[in-house]
Amino acid sequence: MTTSQSFSIPNKVNPDLENERKKCSFLVEDFAEFWHEGKEKLSEKRWREDFFLNDPEMKSAVPMEYLSHKEKYEEGVRKSTIGFRKIRELRSLGKDGIDNYMALLSGMLGSGITPDGNPFALHYVMFLPTLMGQGTPDQQAEWMGRAWSCHIIGTYAQTELGHGTFIRGLETTSTYDPQTEEFVLNSPTLTSYKWWPGGLAHTANYAVVVAQLYTKGQNHGIFPFIVQLRDEETHMPLPGIKIGEIGAKLGMNSVNNGFLGFDNVRIPRKNMLMKNAQVEKDGTFVKAPSSVLTYGTMMFVRVVIVRDMANYLSKAVTIAVRYSAVRRQSPINPGEREPQIMDHVTQQLKLFPQIAKSIVFRMTADYLWNMYNQVTSELDKGDLDRLPELHGMACCLKAIVTSDAAQAVEICRLACGGHGYMSCSSFPTTYGLTTAACTYEGENTVLLLQTARYLVKSWASAKIGETLAPTVAYLGRNYKDAVKGSRPKWDKSIPGIISAFQTCAAGKVNIAFDNVERRKKEGASHENATNMTSIELAAAADAHGRAFLIQAAYASLQDFLKQVPPALGEVLQDLVTLYAVHASLRHLGDLLRFVNISEADIRELQATLEALLSRVRPNAVGIVDGFDIPDGILQSALGAYDGNVYERMFAEAMKSPLNQEPVNKSFQQHLKPFLKSHL
Repeated sequence: MTTSQSFSIPNKVNPDLENERKKCSFLVEDFAEFWHEGKEKLSEKRWREDFFLNDPEMKSAVPMEYLSHKEKYEEGVRKSTIGFRKIRELRSLGKDGIDNYMALLSGMLGSGITPDGNPFALHYVMFLPTLMGQGTPDQQAEWMGRAWSCHIIGTYAQTELGHGTFIRGLETTSTYDPQTEEFVLNSPTLTSYKWWPGGLAHTANYAVVVAQLYTKGQNHGIFPFIVQLRDEETHMPLPGIKIGEIGAKLGMNSVNNGFLGFDNVRIPRKNMLMKNAQVEKDGTFVKAPSSVLTYGTMMFVRVVIVRDMANYLSKAVTIAVRYSAVRRQSPINPGEREPQIMDHVTQQLKLFPQIAKSIVFRMTADYLWNMYNQVTSELDKGDLDRLPELHGMACCLKAIVTSDAAQAVEICRLACGGHGYMSCSSFPTTYGLTTAACTYEGENTVLLLQTARYLVKSWASAKIGETLAPTVAYLGRNYKDAVKGSRPKWDKSIPGIISAFQTCAAGKVNIAFDNVERRKKEGASHENATNMTSIELAAAADAHGRAFLIQAAYASLQDFLKQVPPALGEVLQDLVTLYAVHASLRHLGDLLRFVNISEADIRELQATLEALLSRVRPNAVGIVDGFDIPDGILQSALGAYDGNVYERMFAEAMKSPLNQEPVNKSFQQHLKPFLKSHL
């Protein structure tokens, strides 16, 4: 070691953090029960965390940041296989269930066990749901049992080196051969190689491959196929399969993202997932009732992502708020002791709106999940009416929430000063998880434009007085005022703020719609007119999603206020109000453009914001404690429950391989000759 000094971590809580907990106006346990959907689920979560995190085999001998790229993957596989073995142990204890799998793969527990990502994630998050959603009963009978028991490991191979979100542009081909009743898969170009699927490189031996379907010389578009990639015994790639890993990334380096190419790979006809569209033995193509049905798995994942972002953000704010209660800096009054940095109002402005975002994102995720379940149940009955509405909402919320969450994690990191830059803060891995979501499962700008397409169609329907779907019904209510350019009076209540944001969204949809039509009249094709208006279209979709976030959270809040203790209800109301007020001040340009808001109204908004920050201040630590994230998942020297920041940072520094010897070999090899060279 390079120092003879060592500091043990005190067996007591930092007094500043302890005092913060005494200020809390509500019971932290009440918040934890609210956040984790009841006492029973909270208890189950804690039991599960103890079961996994306290297993010595689940500990890493060396911190992940000191492992090589190859070692990170190998450690990810080791811990993942142990995790799934432990899930099988849970069955004997009567605790079997899908929650165990999801917690290990994509939940907070998973981020603690495999902080750099899980190479098995796509098997459960994409491969299995696609088999369920796109497979016939016979196909499910053949594949689901083997996949669920992990006799085979799958991934979902859609994105290519040259095409991602624009899936109609995928180049991989699947050509039907009626002579052998087989599909022949090929990668005709370098850009047609599958690129990015998690677990594809060395973990999975099967994949759902999305390819252009050709039968009888005709292209029918993209469809999913089950393809075996590796021998089930030797794990060697099968003939015609060109497979490997894509290399190091900003984060998620245990996920084992891979590339995949095909050279005349043949698969049986039954390996095309045919729940919606079919290819008969002679090559006759039977069209699906709706092309959108093919995208069901992606919509499911986008809904899940919104909830994941709320969880990752709760992790970031827990670290930043606890650190801000312990760190003292910059006296407010000369001659006084340095205050906790959370006493600086600018620090409160950085952190408290991020707490509010995590609450609002979680409430909206649950709202969207209920909507997803309702629409999918209607699909099973053949009712496709609300599918475009769900698709439009899932697209824009995925885009907004991931970008806002990534920005919020970075705000929390910066709020911790230089120490937030350390890997032991846990911000780098948390940021890696959140910012990755901005591009996977649909690049955010493209998703906003997909929502905009739905909004433009809805605006055209509003123009002729048609009834609109619930999430866009406000367009009908605002149509006449938007066309006239009327600006309704500002109302400072949350329903008033929701109405104002809807007015802004309607105004932006109207402008985008008019500009598309104007450019078409000037001779542009619809496609070119849309591209030239894409900035305004994306802005309209963003405004639509932000109005929905406040609306969904406020609607959920009304239900929670009837269920939770009054003291907790007040805190939740403060946080939802803070989100709405902060959003209003952040989007003042839109409000000034579309709503009759005065300078006095803006001053009042600012005063309300500052009052809300003051109200949240004594409860901030209690709120993040209520997220109930154990240290084993938080994995942060800055955010540990006991608040012993400096001792923990020093202990983490001592884990560096460079501190295991007083003199590094580079001294003799390079540094000493350099020092003696008399330059």
